[in-house]
Amino acid sequence: MNHVALIQCFEHADASITGWEQSLQVGVLPSLPVLVDEASLLVKQMIIAYMNDMGNESPALGEDLLEVFKALVKGDPSWNTIRDNCRELVYYKNCLLMDRADALPAKPETMAIRTVRHIFLFMKTRAIREDRLEMA
Repeated sequence: MNHVALIQCFEHADASITGWEQSLQVGVLPSLPVLVDEASLLVKQMIIAYMNDMGNESPALGEDLLEVFKALVKGDPSWNTIRDNCRELVYYKNCLLMDRADALPAKPETMAIRTVRHIFLFMKTRAIREDRLEMA
């Protein structure tokens, strides 16, 4: 089976996350609202690419992150492992929308980047086990 789209999606995600991690290392914090939006989009892209690679019908990219996640879990409840990570990104967005930055954790930029890295690693490892991606 051809997994080119999935491979490209994960390469793009890894490059984006690595860029954010490098920015943090040099003390350049990305704008939290932009970071949360981009991280959420990245997670949606990975979920949709994975579902498409499986041959499953996937939701539209414009759907809410939790709706996209729900579509993934529908066929396989083992995906609930990353549910709280997805919910964390949505929580950050909701705090920002409600002007409640005081409700965010300390260093929310760092936490958002670590959260999306965790989701990436979980999904990539699973795809490797399923022979959809190769170990790099």
